Amino acid sequence: MAILYSGVTGLVKLLLPLLSILWVFAVPERLGIPLVSQQLIAIMLGLAAAGAFLTKPYRDHGGIIDFTLALLVAASWFWYAWNFEQWMVMLAFRTPDMWVPGIVALLLLLEALRKSLGLVIATFIASIVAYGFVGHLLPGSLSAETSAPTRTVLYLYADSSGVPGTVVRIIIELVVPFVIFGKLMEIAGGMTFFNNLAMSLMGHRRGGPAKVAVVASSSFGTLSGSTVANIMSTGIMTIPLMKRTGFSPSHASAIEAVASNGAQLMPPVMGATAFIMAEFLDVSYGTIVTAAIIPALLYYLVLFMQIDAIAVRDNIRGLDKSELPNMRETLRQGWIFIFPLAVLIYLMFWQGFNPGIAALYAAGVVLIGYLARYYKEFNLFKFISELRSVGTEAIPLILIGGAAGAVVGIMNSTGFAFQLSLLLSNVAEQYGLFSMLLLTALVSIVLGMGMPTAAVYIVLITVIAPTVIDLGIEPIAAHMFLFYFGLMSMITPPIAIGSIVAASIGRASMWSTGFYGMKLGIMAYMLPFLWIYNPAILMNGSLIDVFLVVMHCVVGAVLIRESILHSPVRWLPDLCWSSLLMLLALGIGSASLWMNDNAMLMLSPIIIPILIWGKRISTSSMNSSNSALTK
Repeated sequence: MAILYSGVTGLVKLLLPLLSILWVFAVPERLGIPLVSQQLIAIMLGLAAAGAFLTKPYRDHGGIIDFTLALLVAASWFWYAWNFEQWMVMLAFRTPDMWVPGIVALLLLLEALRKSLGLVIATFIASIVAYGFVGHLLPGSLSAETSAPTRTVLYLYADSSGVPGTVVRIIIELVVPFVIFGKLMEIAGGMTFFNNLAMSLMGHRRGGPAKVAVVASSSFGTLSGSTVANIMSTGIMTIPLMKRTGFSPSHASAIEAVASNGAQLMPPVMGATAFIMAEFLDVSYGTIVTAAIIPALLYYLVLFMQIDAIAVRDNIRGLDKSELPNMRETLRQGWIFIFPLAVLIYLMFWQGFNPGIAALYAAGVVLIGYLARYYKEFNLFKFISELRSVGTEAIPLILIGGAAGAVVGIMNSTGFAFQLSLLLSNVAEQYGLFSMLLLTALVSIVLGMGMPTAAVYIVLITVIAPTVIDLGIEPIAAHMFLFYFGLMSMITPPIAIGSIVAASIGRASMWSTGFYGMKLGIMAYMLPFLWIYNPAILMNGSLIDVFLVVMHCVVGAVLIRESILHSPVRWLPDLCWSSLLMLLALGIGSASLWMNDNAMLMLSPIIIPILIWGKRISTSSMNSSNSALTK
């Protein structure tokens, strides 16, 4: 039984990436196999749900219960795929052979979701689904449209607006290929190359290991699509080095968590979320990258400047050059890892390839290079095992895609989307747009806790994005707003998964790491509000508008750096004060305040030295007073 169980589990995890590859390259169509996207989606949902039961058994070792449930959930989704053509003309009859398997498929999908992503998200999705059945019994504005239970079941189970819908298709066609690409880069040694390159560039500078975390995470981390994976890849090296050079355990852990989390904000790949965003917004991939580049650079600029300020303040030096990799040797051995990235960008931007196809071609380039270099050491069984790990990563993504489809279906069929839109509209009308955005940000962080990045984004744009856009906010600004705050849940206590993982490596307090990470990630909490009011930060405006907004943000970054450098005791009020000045510099409410954008920019060369000088005098006076008291 154990051998059979292990074999079936491995086969399920291997089939997920293989089927994605075959579908992206249109192999069924070339072979004349009559398969439409909804049939493939149903098959992938069945495999992913079965994989969740097999990989997360109820006991320490999988048994007959796990195997039976896996078989049952797979069969229920395969049944829909098998009968798809016939059901398309008979769905209105709602016969038991349709809705009975539907009930089984939906219930076991929720249980698989709980196993894979936790109780919180499963409870949330289950509550939304339950609303579709009992919402008509609720009073007042919460009341939903009346619908027969069998109709709701089949709407969720068999309609393209339900579970087997667009979200899962995007994950299969776009996200999984990039997971494959990132995994092959990792197998071939790309992670080591990017780490060594960052070490040779930054390791000898003050606070060097912390700056290495920033450079390494922003380069390789953009491919993995997982904050935890980024931390485990770079943090196991950088966190001990940061502690060795003088950073406290919680500071070292927080720096790595924030740097790794921001990797998914950095183009060109953005953890594959950029491609999902482009698909939902029906815009080109280049449009998303153009909008994302300035916020991502500002995120890392502020983090880099804060690290530099901490290193200056605490006299933290870099590593000796004798301990660091040689840059020339690193480039000589690892230049091959730059080539697949160049191929990826060339195919997407210059040749206009579908991103999924481009990612698989780039993955093929990585594989060819790996085989050419290590053909004597190549182990087929180890390679297949690594490919199965792609299936492990795909399971929660496919399941949350199906769950997002269920949410979309319920919101559309019950009128809940309209009620939510009305609620947020009332908040905006009574308390202002900023209050509505603040509430939306809070909801995004809460919903995103503990979920993979792509899954966070999918849930948020499904539940909240349409309402925010209806209030007059530009679609791309609304989507980026939700993406940023959903991602920041990874470093925001109490359920800061990224901070917890980093703290475990650094042997630090999770709470200290989480709250210090919030301080270091201040730019990511502020930027989404800024581009709502000043869309030039998303490259939506003239060149002079973009130039002005970037300069204003740099002014704010300098102020934040100075607040850390010269006020180590009272960092919170100084940080808030500096942040407020940055908000003013960006023109939020400037029409009713004492200064406009251009005036702020022209005065910034005068303001910054005065503020720095004033802070140094204040700090010097405080130190003198403390010295006098101790004498």
